[in-house]
Amino acid sequence: MTTLFFSYSHKDEALRDRLEVHLGLLKHQGLIDVWHDRRIVAGNEVDDAIFNKLNTADIILLLVSADFISSAYCYSREMKRALERHEAGEARVIPVILHHCLWQTAPFGKLMAAPRDGKPVTAWADQNEALTDVANQIARAITALGSSARTSSSTTTALKPSENGRTPQPKPRSSNLRLKKTFTDQDRDDYLRSTFDFICRFFEGSVEELASRNADVTGACDRVDSRRMSAVLYRNGKKIAECSVRLEGFAGGSDGIAFSHDASIGRGSFNEMLRVEADEQSLYLKPMGLITTGSDRNKHLSEEGAAEYLWGLIIDKAQ
Repeated sequence: MTTLFFSYSHKDEALRDRLEVHLGLLKHQGLIDVWHDRRIVAGNEVDDAIFNKLNTADIILLLVSADFISSAYCYSREMKRALERHEAGEARVIPVILHHCLWQTAPFGKLMAAPRDGKPVTAWADQNEALTDVANQIARAITALGSSARTSSSTTTALKPSENGRTPQPKPRSSNLRLKKTFTDQDRDDYLRSTFDFICRFFEGSVEELASRNADVTGACDRVDSRRMSAVLYRNGKKIAECSVRLEGFAGGSDGIAFSHDASIGRGSFNEMLRVEADEQSLYLKPMGLITTGSDRNKHLSEEGAAEYLWGLIIDKAQ
């Protein structure tokens, strides 16, 4: 069995949990045993527990984000030791890019990163697609390692003899210790407001960049209030696309983000709606798929994925 070690910032714990879910099949097939610092037993020395596992893991996943890189413990200690073992041929290090950040010139920047092309997990319209790609790359790495012969040496923890001279045996336990997370109404509302604010900034930046790349194109974004934003695109002064994005929902609620191909349209009318939903580990946005393909209804969108999804609706009109 191949052992996996997660090196990550605790601020990225939700994405670490999601990735572990996507590794479920490999766990059920008995191909991997996953470890991270949340499995340290109370009373154990934290550093000893972490570096014992780090020094015996077959595959070390670096979950890369600005928080990971700015963490002295993750960057200077865990990453340094991981790369030492990688260069010595004792383990394989796989950088998993979670968020946009400056990582290409880091010591691990020379390694092939996941997901494919090093595109951050949160930059994919559907995070499940990104995490599936990461899981597939890990599965290929396991095959390449051929590490089954090393299982006994890489998964055994060195135990000191007790006072009576007998070596204590570790107690068996399940690797399935993850509990379902619960989300309050406030969690959902905060997530919606944060995502709406991100979408507004995303549209503003995209309109500015679109105009800078096309001399005949101009555009404008207007935050009408804290719950509504409109955007208009022009080519040679002629309007080619417009939209409004609003915090809205059904039956007077505000449990979603509405999109309309009309910058002046009022509440209650929309062409697409993103509803906030939750799985066992995180909140996400799910399109109703009213003006796109039915497969879009199965997408789990991050805030960046939601912004890219809605921007795609207006840019399709402009094209």
